[in-house]
Parts: sequence; structure tokens; C-alpha cells
Amino acid sequence: MAEDISKEVASLVRVQSFDTKTLPRREDLGRELSFEDAVEPAQRAQHLFSLIPADVLPLVPQGHRAQVRSAADAFFNILEQMQKFSPQQGSAMETRQSLIQQLSSNYEAWYNQISPAILFVTSNRQDFSRLEREARAASQAATDEAAALTKKLGEHEAEANRVLAEVRKVAAEQGVGFQATYFKTEAEHHDAVAKDWRTYTIAAAVVLAVFAGSTVFLHKVPFLHPADSMEAVQFSLAKLAIFAAMGYVLVLCSRNFLSHTHNAIVNRHRQNALLTFQALANAAKEESKKDIILTHASACMFSPQETGFTKPSAEGGSNIIQLLSKASGSEKAAAS
Repeated sequence: MAEDISKEVASLVRVQSFDTKTLPRREDLGRELSFEDAVEPAQRAQHLFSLIPADVLPLVPQGHRAQVRSAADAFFNILEQMQKFSPQQGSAMETRQSLIQQLSSNYEAWYNQISPAILFVTSNRQDFSRLEREARAASQAATDEAAALTKKLGEHEAEANRVLAEVRKVAAEQGVGFQATYFKTEAEHHDAVAKDWRTYTIAAAVVLAVFAGSTVFLHKVPFLHPADSMEAVQFSLAKLAIFAAMGYVLVLCSRNFLSHTHNAIVNRHRQNALLTFQALANAAKEESKKDIILTHASACMFSPQETGFTKPSAEGGSNIIQLLSKASGSEKAAAS
């Protein structure tokens, strides 16, 4: 059985692989006896046999395989005669025409012989083709879906990185701004307290002025009028004591008012220094310039500042700036 199948397969492969371009033999036979007219019917018949793949032929029933082999051998026999054709043989023209005619006339007979095998192969190939198409479609769908998913993941990753960068930027800015709220709270507190002390100062000044005006006429009050020089001295000392006490209260109220006003202004300066520091630092591209901006911002926040409400202080600011410079220098030395 295996030998018969191999012979049938060999017969089919022999006609399928035959090179029909070698049929004309025009150089050997000349234009009149060449088989150029046989090329087209030979190719047509060869295409008919090509409809049966050699690897599927063993699946064809034995009777149909025998018909395929018989038709293939008959077709190859004609091709072989054309290759062995000699112009010196008798009736060369008639023999040539007969061989070409056999190719054309036997096509239908060969078709009838191998059509059952073609139908069997076609049905199986359709099943295989359908399965192959479905498999390719499923594979392509999975590939497209994976590509779309990968694209979406890439877009989401890019968007997430962009949002993360924005969040970090806003967080950094808000972090500096949040620190400025401490100074803002202190400034508002000192503003409120300064308003209270301003009211107390005005009230103390009014009371002192009223008392000063009333003392001009106190000696005219009968029970306060001194009877002698001793009572006059005592009366004067009492008024001086009251003036001193009220003056002290007025000075105390005014000093507290000035102190809280000074602290409110200083904290406003510190708040503004923190709020503008980030913008200035971002504008400076070099690290050295950023260090200078940081030093000045720190000096604005931590060194004593003149506001016009307190006495100037000559100490403290330069020391803080020197400490910052030394700290910055030590950090750079440690990093190197």
C-alpha cells in the first residue's frame, strides 16, 4: 500500500513540477515544427493537476488515486513524446499536430478522471482554509487588541507622568506657600492686637488730656483748695503722681501699639519673601544664583528689619547671613 501511494504521489508531482517552458524547442525544431502551440494547453492541464496537493493525495480513496495516477501518466507521456520528438522521423508534421491535439482533446477526459479527487481535496481544503482563516482572524484580533491596549497603556502612562509632574510642581509651590501662611497668621494676629492697643493709646491720651485740663481748675473746688503751703505741696505732689501714672500708661500703650505694628509688618515681609522666592528661584537657571536668592530671602525672613516703629538694631542680620553662607559652603564641601 505504501509503495502504491508513493508511485501515485510521484506521478502527480512529476506533472506538477514539469517546466512547460521547455516544450517549444524552437532552436532544435525550427519555427514550423516547434511546440509553441502546446504550451498553453499544457499549462492548462498542469493547472488542473495542481488542484490536487501531493500531501493530500494519500487521503484520497484508492480508486480515485488510481485514476489520478492514470491521468497524470497519460499527460506526462504526451509531454515526454514532445521532448523526444525528432524532425527526422516519418510524418513529423502530422505527429507534432497529433501531440498538440491530444493535449487539448484529453483535457475533458482527464478532468472527469480526477474530478472526484478534486472535489474531495477541495472540501477538505475548504475546511482547512476556513479553520486557517478563523485562526488568522482570531490571531489578528488578539494582535489588534493587544496593540490597542498597549497604545492606551502608553497614553495613560504619559498622562500619568504629566499629571505627576504637575502635582509635584504644585506641591512644591504649595509647600512654600503653606509655610508662608504661618507668617500670614502672625501678621494678622499682630494687626488685630495693634488695633486694640491703638484704641487703648488713644483712650489713655484722651484721659490724660482731660485730667491735665481739669487740674487747672481743681484748686477752685472748695474741699480740694489747700489751706496752707503744706497742703499746696501735697496737692501738687498728688497731681504729679497721677500725671506720672497716667503718662506711664500712655507710654506703655503706645509702645505695645508700635511693637505689634512692627511685628505685623515684619511678618508681612517674611510672607512676601516666601511667596516670591519660588518664582525667583525658578527664573534663575544657575545654582549659584539660586543660592544668592535663598540667602537674601532668608535674610529677609530672619534678620531684623527696619519698619520705622522700633529702634534700629545693628546686630543679628549679618551674623545670620554669615551662618547661612558657612552652612552652604560646608554642604558643598561634604558633597564634593
